[in-house]
Amino acid sequence: MSRFFAAITLILSVALTILVTVACSVPIIIAGIVKLLLPVPVIWRSISLFADFMMYCWCEGLALLLRLNPHLKWDVEGLEGLNKKNWYLLICNHRSWADIVILCVLFRKHIPMNKYFLKQQLAWVPFIGLACWALDMPFMKRYSRSYLLRHPERRGKDVETTRRSCEKFRSHPTTIVNFVEGSRFTQEKRLETRSTFQNLLPPKAAGMAMALNVLGAQFDKLLNVTLCYPENIHSPFYDMLTGKMTRIVVRVSLIPIAEDLHGDYVNDKSFKRRFQSWLNTLWYEKDVLLATIMQKKKAGQ
Repeated sequence: MSRFFAAITLILSVALTILVTVACSVPIIIAGIVKLLLPVPVIWRSISLFADFMMYCWCEGLALLLRLNPHLKWDVEGLEGLNKKNWYLLICNHRSWADIVILCVLFRKHIPMNKYFLKQQLAWVPFIGLACWALDMPFMKRYSRSYLLRHPERRGKDVETTRRSCEKFRSHPTTIVNFVEGSRFTQEKRLETRSTFQNLLPPKAAGMAMALNVLGAQFDKLLNVTLCYPENIHSPFYDMLTGKMTRIVVRVSLIPIAEDLHGDYVNDKSFKRRFQSWLNTLWYEKDVLLATIMQKKKAGQ
């Protein structure tokens, strides 16, 4: 691909992204303010459905963004059996900012609108932060181990945030998305966290366990999603914006939510150990899958 074509694609992609984001987020923000001023259940549900529709329009705009790249190929398995009338908890590995775009575009016609667990810093991003607030997405503030040792009163705050947010999703079908690694994967972070996985960071179980505990009876299935950009591993988001991304690999598996996945993660140490062990096993299988995908890429398949 020529540098000229990449530059033109970058300009068009950024302009389109800004235009679509502003056009869709402003009505969502206004709807959120109305919902705040008129906390009536009937009005709240109607406004939530409107906000979800505007998010769907945003996803359609992102799909148009990806169509600017004529060389992009999707390699997707596992979309069968999904339904927009169900509740889902979606967990996924986190490689890049591109992940959110891919998940929104891929699942927009298959499951209810995605609601993401977001870092607290994103609340200050113009338009996007307020729109996510209006969509009731939970903002998570991560604390270091050393900070929690000095301020033990902060322990469990993210779990409480998760509980309050999940309670709002009981009224209509929702997909809650949790990047359980808590951060985008890099080799530096892998070494820093002493990860035992080759392609993943260690999974954080608390938010996921709380979502299952609060809405467990309503979740129809757990969506285990594995994302990989085998030909664009170093800068997938930039490559997506410049039209250099060539292949997106997505593997989706539906996992039944067993009764033993429901429990008090905060106070029940036995359940906490079982749940973390179960999630680690799931993450090991995901690590093997990612290695297989990358190996096929090296073999030219």
